[in-house]
Amino acid sequence: MDTVEPLKILIADDSNSDRLLLKAIVQNQGHEVVVAADGLETIEVYTREKPDIILLDALMPRMDGFEAAERIKAMSGEDFIPIIFLTSLKEADSLALCLEAGGDDFLTKPYNSVILKAKINAFNRMLKMHHTLQQQRDQIIVNNEHLIQEQEVAKRVFDKVAHAGCLHVKNINYSLSPLAVFNGDVLLAAVKPSGKIAVLLGDFTGHGLAAAIGAMPLAQTFYSMNAKGFGMKEILQEINSKLKDILPVGVFCCAGMMDLDLREKTVEVWNGGLPDCFLYRQSDLSYEVLPSCHLPLGVLSPKDFSCETQMLEMLDGDSLFMWSDGIIEATNPAGEMFGEQRLKTVFEEHRSAETLFKELEGRVNSFIGGSQRDDDLSVVEVVMVDKEEFEVENVLSNHKSYQGPMDWGMSYDVRPDTLREFNPLPVLLQILMDIPGLRSHSGEIYTVMSELYSNALDHGVLDLDSSMKSSTKGFAEYYQLRSKRLGELQEGYIRITMDYRGDDSNGLLTVTVQDSGKGFDISMQTDNDYKLDGYSGRGLPLLKSICNSVEYKGGGNEVEVKFQWSYNDSRKLA
Repeated sequence: MDTVEPLKILIADDSNSDRLLLKAIVQNQGHEVVVAADGLETIEVYTREKPDIILLDALMPRMDGFEAAERIKAMSGEDFIPIIFLTSLKEADSLALCLEAGGDDFLTKPYNSVILKAKINAFNRMLKMHHTLQQQRDQIIVNNEHLIQEQEVAKRVFDKVAHAGCLHVKNINYSLSPLAVFNGDVLLAAVKPSGKIAVLLGDFTGHGLAAAIGAMPLAQTFYSMNAKGFGMKEILQEINSKLKDILPVGVFCCAGMMDLDLREKTVEVWNGGLPDCFLYRQSDLSYEVLPSCHLPLGVLSPKDFSCETQMLEMLDGDSLFMWSDGIIEATNPAGEMFGEQRLKTVFEEHRSAETLFKELEGRVNSFIGGSQRDDDLSVVEVVMVDKEEFEVENVLSNHKSYQGPMDWGMSYDVRPDTLREFNPLPVLLQILMDIPGLRSHSGEIYTVMSELYSNALDHGVLDLDSSMKSSTKGFAEYYQLRSKRLGELQEGYIRITMDYRGDDSNGLLTVTVQDSGKGFDISMQTDNDYKLDGYSGRGLPLLKSICNSVEYKGGGNEVEVKFQWSYNDSRKLA
């Protein structure tokens, strides 16, 4: 037998005998009974007593049961108040009217105590189920509010890590439109010590918190390695290795990365799984499609991962666009996707490079309209600008109270296996940045070390002629030949010697770089002649503009530079 908890039941009937009969039956079943003689009294008793179930006569004076049922249902709100109509009506239409008025069931006269008991028991079970659902719903609401609060706190931490770079600079335009609190898309930007701008757009599998988890190690690796001056290939290799280790199977990051060199007017691009990128030329308002050539980050093991990049020339005003697949797959209310063709149409029809980003963003939002989104939407534009106009706040510490090494020297030899696979500059720069006084000169130090090393490698060990880069065709041939010779390298070396002496107020850094190349006739060198075999182009005048002295020794395959600094003068001493 069913164990029934006592209920409070309202019996509303204008017949005194019927009320007494039903009251006796219901009380005999163990329930509490309250009564009403007409519709108006029924509403009054319901408001005062809050019964669990109402037995309601259909035909009563002052207000019939149909109107009373409608009012009670309206007053009950989310509460479930079962109403069983008591009626002598037999026609189907009349019985249906009871249900349409808000009744949940009906009981015809003469009353059967067994059937009445069964109906009360059934509605009692429904009441319990309704109460349970309400409690679970309320608990879900509380849990969801708590989860959102936690996510908001986590997002503030996440944003400080993921957006700690230079997204605010004037030549970067971007839009991140997350589907949830967390964005499965991540956009990172950093200025390297060399002055290059590194930008990475990533799209993790899925969206929301689960998709954003991998962005933390990605962002930390990206910012720390760029700050140390690592190249794009080394950064991509490290990020891929970390994501491969920590992400579960089936979760990965489609990503595109670019290094924008404002001085050389070049951009280095890698695309693994994002939609094709567009390089927009301001001069003739044309665009080039840069296809995705690699698998996403976190899919392949380190030995199988490819970080081969594409090097392109850019003029001031040219733009490189990257976007997540949420842009391509955005749908309108009719279920149509925005697609690649509409994307190309924006570039083909728009005639102003300055407003192209806003036009693209507006076209996508207008296309989506009020339709339900099912993915994160992200797009970034990076514009080539003149280096002299580009300003980034110097956040490196220059605090005198921090003590570091003040008198030391070291020699670092790089041999063929390392020359082929490894860039030693970040290691050496990390040592130099431990010197407090040199931190505020990080950009100049990086430029000096980078010029010395690249000259020694390209023009010394690899015997490349930089005059090849005077044309677009020659530029491409130069880097193809460089890659070929570097891959075939079996002998040669670069020896880097550093000596530092200083105190809290000033210091002198001496760097000597020697390579195994054939060198050049140093007797031909003059102060005004910068076109020297093996060291042609802008490298030498750049070194002389930064350093206190630049001197070639031996057979022209050894160069010594001196960089002197003082707290009283942020630039080099005369």
